[in-house]
Amino acid sequence: MPATVNRYVILLRGVMPTGRNRVPMAQLRTALTEAGLVEVRTYIQSGNVIAASPLDAAAVEQLVHDTIRETISADIAVIVRTPQQLGRVLAQNPFPDADTSRLYYTLFQTPPDPQRLSDLLAMDCAPDLIRVTDAALYTLYATKHSDSRFTNNFFESRLKVKATTRNFNTMSRLLEMCG
Repeated sequence: MPATVNRYVILLRGVMPTGRNRVPMAQLRTALTEAGLVEVRTYIQSGNVIAASPLDAAAVEQLVHDTIRETISADIAVIVRTPQQLGRVLAQNPFPDADTSRLYYTLFQTPPDPQRLSDLLAMDCAPDLIRVTDAALYTLYATKHSDSRFTNNFFESRLKVKATTRNFNTMSRLLEMCG
């Protein structure tokens, strides 16, 4: 791969194996390759892509969004990070000794408004724990993600930004796939 080509982790918001936001991964790989991305690989059926491009992250985000809308007829938010940024998200984990099966990472498409973020962090989230760094919002669930009201939809609604949430295993695997 030429030195001017950057590798990216591309996260699609709300993709499900079935239903309204269904995005078949084989079709997605083909469409993104035809759109100009190279070394396109997907991980599981929930909208995780590794690809390379000479474009910057913002241009890749727009290209992927437009390609999905035009070829798969889905209007899905796309969040792009470099492997270095993803590594920083994992490294800044404020719960380093936590059970990783209860740890989730929420990445924002754009930075949230500081006041909205402050209001969110002032909420009583017990028994769950929520922390934010400049790289992500981290949630440590007391039991299971599905038992909590603090979901991706909740964070998007409160912060008025597009976001996507992944668990520790997915984040770690995506970083590993970047080489």
